[in-house]
Amino acid sequence: MRHALRVLLSIAAFGIVLLGAFAQSVSGFGFALVTVPLLATVIDPRTAVVVTALTDIGLTVVAAVRERRYVRWRVTGALTAAALLGVPLGLLVLVTFPERLLSALIAVVVLGCVALVWSGARVRTGPVGIGAVGVLVGVLTAATGTNGPPLVAAFHSLGYDPRTFRATLAAVFSGAGLIGLAGFALAGRIDAEVLRLSLAALPAVPLGWWLGNLLFDRIPPLVFRRIVLVGLLGSAGAALAAVAA
Repeated sequence: MRHALRVLLSIAAFGIVLLGAFAQSVSGFGFALVTVPLLATVIDPRTAVVVTALTDIGLTVVAAVRERRYVRWRVTGALTAAALLGVPLGLLVLVTFPERLLSALIAVVVLGCVALVWSGARVRTGPVGIGAVGVLVGVLTAATGTNGPPLVAAFHSLGYDPRTFRATLAAVFSGAGLIGLAGFALAGRIDAEVLRLSLAALPAVPLGWWLGNLLFDRIPPLVFRRIVLVGLLGSAGAALAAVAA
């Protein structure tokens, strides 16, 4: 029975990560926003956050390296440095919040992120604004894994074209993700169960990216964004339903 449950969880993790990688490929964001709330419906939310971080890091690093000529490296460096300041607070939330409260927080953050991205909100992009966004990215990286929308708002304000947008997001995700993983390791959150689920889901990452990349140059960016946002509403709804059950 226990073996069968582990197999089912591995299959579920694979499918969820596949959806997240596909969303990330076609829109530049969405991996954690899809995977964390959906994984939190089948495993505990702390494990969901760490598994998402472990499976996502290879995707973002490879994407940043492959598209490095489109990355805005100065902005990336500033955001990553500021994220380092926010990670300890995010870890405190992850470790101390009760599981149901953490699941609810994840769902609420996802819904807030959907509203932020859907509205096309923009933020101040001076040094103070970029610093504030970076700190928030660090907090969200460690607490909920859903760190994309503040960056989306910032990059919309900077007027990045789709290719620059996706590449620079990948670069910032890479830096913040590596910092977050170091924090998870120091906090003792990377255990055997996390590694088992991560390894089971890992092959879904390149598959989802490949499928999404087939469509990236064929569908208008606005359509991509709407597809991802509708999916995020579904994942947040599923997470809230699991909390209420």
